[in-house]
Amino acid sequence: MGHSPPPRVRTVPFCTMLLVTLALGVAACGGTSNPLADKPYDATGQVALTSAKEGQKADPSKPLEVTASGHDRITDVTATDASGRYVKGELSPDGTRWHSTSALSAGAHYTVRVSTEDEDGAQGRRTIGFDTNPADRLLRVAFGPQNGTYGVGQPITAELSVPVQDPAARAVVERTLRVESQPAVQGSWYWVDNRTLHYRPKDYWPVHAAIDVHATLDGIKVGGGLYGGPSKPLKLTTGDRVEAVTDAAGHSMTVLKNGKEVRSIPVTTGKPGFATRNGVKVVLGQESFVRMRGTSIGIAEGSSDSYDLPVYWATRVTWSGEYVHAAPWSEGSQGWENVSHGCTGMSTENAKWFFDNVRVGDLVKVVGSAGDTMSPFDNGFGDWNMPWNKWREGSALTAGKREGTGPADGARLRPEM
Repeated sequence: MGHSPPPRVRTVPFCTMLLVTLALGVAACGGTSNPLADKPYDATGQVALTSAKEGQKADPSKPLEVTASGHDRITDVTATDASGRYVKGELSPDGTRWHSTSALSAGAHYTVRVSTEDEDGAQGRRTIGFDTNPADRLLRVAFGPQNGTYGVGQPITAELSVPVQDPAARAVVERTLRVESQPAVQGSWYWVDNRTLHYRPKDYWPVHAAIDVHATLDGIKVGGGLYGGPSKPLKLTTGDRVEAVTDAAGHSMTVLKNGKEVRSIPVTTGKPGFATRNGVKVVLGQESFVRMRGTSIGIAEGSSDSYDLPVYWATRVTWSGEYVHAAPWSEGSQGWENVSHGCTGMSTENAKWFFDNVRVGDLVKVVGSAGDTMSPFDNGFGDWNMPWNKWREGSALTAGKREGTGPADGARLRPEM
C-alpha cells in the first residue's frame, strides 16, 4: 500500500495577516516609504517664470525660462499653447533651470506645468499661465484659385503679403502651408519668387479628388520681427481628367476624357514666325466673345500680319493671349496647314463643343510645333513642363539637402502633432 501524503501547512493566512499588520503599522506612524505616493506639494514658492513678469505679457522673441530655488530641482516642464502644441526645451544638468529651444507664438496664451523634487525626494507641482505680446509685423498668405471645381491640372498658389528671401524663414513658412487631398497624392511647393509659391502633385490630381488647403502660420515667428498672420482656407474638388492634345505638325487635336478619346478635331496652329508653344498648358479661363487685335502681340497696324477680329468661344491658355477658339476664316486650312498667329483655330461648331466640355484647370498639350516649350511660371500655368526632380528642388524643405541638415530642420518650431 502507498503512503498518504503529509497534511498541508496553511501559511497564507499568517502571511496575509503579517502584511496587513505591517501596512497598518506604517499607516499608524503617519508616513510612507514611497514619496511618489504622496500628494505633490505646492511649489509656487520654489519655482518662478523668470522670462515674464507676473501679470504682464511676454516678449515672444525671447526664450521662455523657468528656474527653481532653495533645495528644489526641476524634474520636468511641459509648455503648451491654447491649441495644445508643445514648446521644445532643455533642462540644465543640475535641474535649476529650464529654457525653451523653439520660438513662441505672438499673441498666444501658454500654460506651463512644472514638476519638482526636494532634497527628501518629495514631489512638487506648479502651473503657470501667461500671454505673449501680439506681433508688430504680420505675414499673411492668400491661396488660389477660388473655392470650386477644377481640372486635374490646376496648381495651387500661395501669395505672401511680405517678401521672404532667407532660406530658414522660407522653411518656416512652407512648413505651415498644408495641402491635403483625398485620394492622397505626393506633392510639393515651389518658390517661384520671394512672394509666390505654387503647389502641384508629382503627377496630375486624381479625378474627383477633394483638396483642402490651409495654413498654420498664425502667430508663428518667421524671422526678423516678422510673425505669421491669419489666413483663409481653400477647398477644391476636381472633375474628370480632360486632356486636349494638339499635334501641330499633323494639324489635329485629340480630346480625351479619363484616357478615352471623345473627339478628334481638325485645327490650324501658329505659322512660321508665330509658332504655337509646345508643352502642357492649363486652361486659365473662357470667354464666349473676345476682340483680338494684332497690336496686343506686337504686330504693327497696317502690316501684312495685322488683324482685328471678333472671336467666339475662346478658351484661354496663356496670359499673353494664346487661345483655343473658333476661326471660321481659316476653315479651309484647318487639318492641312498652320496659318494662325499662335492660337489653335477650329470651326465654330468644334470651338463651341470644346468650350462647353472643358473647365479651368483642364490640360491643353501641344506637340510637334516649331515653337519653344511653354515656360513654367511667367505666362500662365506651365508648371507641368518642369520635371518632378527639378520641381522638388524649388522647395525650401528639400532643395537638394540631406534630411536633418537643412534650414527646415533648424526652423522647426514645434513637433508634429
